[in-house]
Amino acid sequence: MKSHTLSVLVSNRPGVLARVASLFSRRGFNIESLTVGPTLDPDISRMTVVVQVESALALEQIVKQLAKLIEVFKIIELDSSSVDREMMLIKVHAPEQHRSAIIDVVRLFRAHAVDVGSDSMTVEVTGSVDKLRALVELLLPYGIIETATSGHVALIRGARSITDKKRPALVKRS
Repeated sequence: MKSHTLSVLVSNRPGVLARVASLFSRRGFNIESLTVGPTLDPDISRMTVVVQVESALALEQIVKQLAKLIEVFKIIELDSSSVDREMMLIKVHAPEQHRSAIIDVVRLFRAHAVDVGSDSMTVEVTGSVDKLRALVELLLPYGIIETATSGHVALIRGARSITDKKRPALVKRS
């Protein structure tokens, strides 16, 4: 199975997220990551949806079903050349004797401590999924207490935009 990232412009209204999520659920697709936030236009939100599908046909089915929702204005699939980031908080066991070693590891990833307790530390890191996994692997020997991840956010590289009128869309409604 391959992961695909969809950028979807939708109405910024109550219930839209539930309709989109239930569409995936009813058709048996699992959402790996879902991030939603308003755009510069307060009436429109951007959803970044990461879904694993077995084939291009399955992805096409998802896109066609999304396009049927009246609240969906535009859908594009973002490719590997897009800018894609995720934020993670990692709470790690950090007694005094290991703190400096943990901070050294954290600095290597341009992450930083956002909370330090008597025997734990919470680290914030932003980057690609691979970067986050690598940091988690290096912190595992110290004892990770818990993690929280924001989900993917992604944009097309360069001056192009999902709201660009010149760029053909999978779905576009006026």
